[in-house]
Amino acid sequence: MTNPDTAAAAGTDRYRRPNAERRYEIERADRPVCCPQPDMSLWDSHPRVYLPLAATGHARCPYCSAEYVLKGE
Repeated sequence: MTNPDTAAAAGTDRYRRPNAERRYEIERADRPVCCPQPDMSLWDSHPRVYLPLAATGHARCPYCSAEYVLKGE
């Protein structure tokens, strides 16, 4: 069975490139927040990790240091 997160299965337009930005603004409706995001490929990134945004409105990925911020915070 083909892994759905591979580039061959996904094509180049199905998933966003992971770790391409250093800051991501997240809507409250998009929680829970993970890095990389569900619409990013996993095959060329780090393991998925969930980030706690509820208390402070922002969090930093321990793998790639990308910052995730709730919009309006």
